[in-house]
Amino acid sequence: MKAHRLTGKQKAAILLVSLGPELSSQVFKHLREEEIEDLTLEIASLRRIPPEIRDEVLAEFHEMMVAREYIEHGGIDYARELLEKALGPSKAEDIINRLTASLQIRPFDFARKTDPGQLLNFIQNEHPQTIALILAYLDPEQAGMILSALPPERQVDVAKRLATLDRTTPEVLQEIESTLEKRLSAFAVDDYTMAGGIESAVEILTLVDRATEKTIIDSLEEDDPELAEEIRKRMFVFEDIISLDDRSIQKVLREVESKDLALALKTASEEVSSRLYKNMSKRAGEMLKEDIEFMGPVRLRDIEEAQQKIVSTIRRLEEAGEIIIARGGEDEVIV
Repeated sequence: MKAHRLTGKQKAAILLVSLGPELSSQVFKHLREEEIEDLTLEIASLRRIPPEIRDEVLAEFHEMMVAREYIEHGGIDYARELLEKALGPSKAEDIINRLTASLQIRPFDFARKTDPGQLLNFIQNEHPQTIALILAYLDPEQAGMILSALPPERQVDVAKRLATLDRTTPEVLQEIESTLEKRLSAFAVDDYTMAGGIESAVEILTLVDRATEKTIIDSLEEDDPELAEEIRKRMFVFEDIISLDDRSIQKVLREVESKDLALALKTASEEVSSRLYKNMSKRAGEMLKEDIEFMGPVRLRDIEEAQQKIVSTIRRLEEAGEIIIARGGEDEVIV
């Protein structure tokens, strides 16, 4: 076994084994389900790891993290200069190449370091497709502030284009970056990354104010009902129930069927379960725990459907003005 012949998954598996179960479990919390499955299979197939291979993998991981930090602070040229001084030109170039390939250094790095108000002045008159592309590469909070500041009609157009973005050619990215870079007199990094999509749109929309969100969703409902519904489903997930106040949770519990609640809590986190039990009577909580205990094996799909029913109930109650969901970008006074 040679470290340079290992695949990325094999190296990741060796790294996680080396970190130990406690730290590895924390890493898993930030991965998608399919990634966890792939790494679990890789870990299970590992045989004895020679110490020298483990050390090489750990050293490579450390080098990549150091290089990434350099890039985030000063860009690729800055990182390359520091790495060359520390490790030599050949080693530095190798690390930079591996880092940009595996971690996908995103474009518009200069824009993410720019004040949203200043950036808005430069892009608000651009074509909605161009604005959507730029927002897709910004931090969600930054993009949410810019989207909220656009005129209502442009908000809807930009949000729709953001949600339906797919891959963008390197030539187009480079042209937009270059133009914006000249205006802001900052440093930009070339890239070939895919950005945008529903997840990006949802992440940004959760950070805009309620009025902006409603305007965009209502207009999307008329123009593209399926896209609007898909975005709605992801705007508030079952785990977000902990963000509701006690009165709202009690209201939701009165509207939910006990069988759906028992199913939903089958795989719920301790934090979610505690919040719900806290807002029930002692007897109701005990009965619910008994229902869950005697339920037996349940299909994951049934659990997810039950959780989605509860989320739909929460959305319905909010639309009726009976409960309030706190959102980023809002400064509501509740009396």
